[in-house]
Amino acid sequence: MAEIRNIVVLTGAGISAESGIDTFRSEGGLWEQHKVEDVATPEGFARDPDLVLRFYDMRREAIQTKQPNPAHEALARLDQQWDGDLLIVTQNVDDLHERAGARRVLHMHGTHLNAWCTACDGKTPWTGTLADRPPCPGCGTRALRPDVVWFGEMPYEMERIYAAIRRAHLFVSIGTSGAVYPAAGFVRDARSLGIDTLELNLERSQGSGWFRESRQGKASALVPEWVEEFLSRR
Repeated sequence: MAEIRNIVVLTGAGISAESGIDTFRSEGGLWEQHKVEDVATPEGFARDPDLVLRFYDMRREAIQTKQPNPAHEALARLDQQWDGDLLIVTQNVDDLHERAGARRVLHMHGTHLNAWCTACDGKTPWTGTLADRPPCPGCGTRALRPDVVWFGEMPYEMERIYAAIRRAHLFVSIGTSGAVYPAAGFVRDARSLGIDTLELNLERSQGSGWFRESRQGKASALVPEWVEEFLSRR
């Protein structure tokens, strides 16, 4: 325990599922009755921007009605009480980590509550709709889209994430499928550097075999239990 100072936590859809936010993947390759390639790729947006903007408007509205669950709150407690380095890297595009009180959060896939102007590259906090093509607050162009990383696009701040992993003594993955790269490869990077690894997931993931320890159960139970155990051993 004395050797652990720097921690990287990766969170995925499983941590927000208990707050009522649907996981991305489902049987048949559908996401809320839509094909993923139609609503979560640049090609889908180019083909039918109205469909994509309406789809994200509905999700943006829904996310604002959800609340953090005990897993988010436990990580916020870790953030507040851990005096070493901590980076919570989330694949989720909701703001439940922040609403629970966490501050050291990096959204590698962007966030529903931002709009990105493809004309001036400006990003603006956004809670309303985009389907009616509002002007960009920065440049006035009607070229806003969700600030969400789609399939085929590069996740945000990868250099910062890899730098944090290189400095880390512990890598924890919570609620991830182990199927979406590059995040699915983080545990292998950690293992190659001799970093301790822990997985907390509803069930074994595609990457479970890479972790030193894998615990199965609901995030709302596993995460508070682990944080309490971890902080009590300081």
